[in-house]
Amino acid sequence: MSAAEHLDPIPDSFILQPPVFHPVVPYTTTLFGGLYAGKMIMLQGVVPLRARRFQVDFQCGCSLHPQPDIAFHFNPRFYTVKPHVICNTLQGGVWQKEVRWPGVTLQRGASFLVLFLFENEEVKVSVNGQHFLHYRYRLPLSRVDTLGIYGDILVKAVGFLNINPFVEGSREYPVGYPFLLYSPRLEVPCSRTLPRGLWPGQVIVVRGLVLQEPKDFTLSLRDGATRVPVTLRASFTDRTLAWVSSWGRKKLISAPFLFYPQRFFEVLLLCQEGGLKLALNGQGLGATSLDQKALEQLRELRISGSVHLYCVHY
Repeated sequence: MSAAEHLDPIPDSFILQPPVFHPVVPYTTTLFGGLYAGKMIMLQGVVPLRARRFQVDFQCGCSLHPQPDIAFHFNPRFYTVKPHVICNTLQGGVWQKEVRWPGVTLQRGASFLVLFLFENEEVKVSVNGQHFLHYRYRLPLSRVDTLGIYGDILVKAVGFLNINPFVEGSREYPVGYPFLLYSPRLEVPCSRTLPRGLWPGQVIVVRGLVLQEPKDFTLSLRDGATRVPVTLRASFTDRTLAWVSSWGRKKLISAPFLFYPQRFFEVLLLCQEGGLKLALNGQGLGATSLDQKALEQLRELRISGSVHLYCVHY
């Protein structure tokens, strides 16, 4: 039996759905684990030059007849004198009172990045990094299990993520680092220079997909003297995740093992005074110690192992 057939039970909040690149519209997909507070959908695309309208629906089912309830209907319209967005809810085949949001920054012929951030009582939407609207739920978020995209839109990527756990108590959006669209997979091993080292508040983001027959995964930070003061290593032999010091000492990380065949993952490393904080798939998993001088002397980020890489950002 393959390793994929021996998966340990993992909480839904740890499991991230793989991104979708260049889907054909109309497009519908199941939302793995449904929607819950803290989940975020990222939509990258282009509005065609002659676009009239498009819509993004967070649906309670995927049937064609009868039409499923729609908890949140996001509908930009470009055919009027003043382009705007209509938000609404469909329940029992009947649309409720619509909400109109003027001043949308989406433009015909332009690329965009839209984030849908789901909170306890409402969904917030940002366009190109700026907050645009919020919409209070009229149906329980727990009923939503399907995403539908329709109309005049060219979709480049759809990402399914969790909120940045390092933004404690903040109402601000996490940063929506775009996926790499024109070469979706980076070469592995992957090396990136850190010309100024790391400083407090900086976040390293790594997103990827584990290969079908994985052997290892390593993320290391090296200084100018090619020493490796920080290494994050996943072992597929004993299914453990650990920090590895420059002299080879391991410190195991207590967490569900996420690096399984053909499963999507996101690693976040937050630089802070005294070390680095780690999050996997939106869940904070503690920190490793490193003094500020050592952080400033780091010069290279290196990633290797049995993965496809979709995003490396710092």
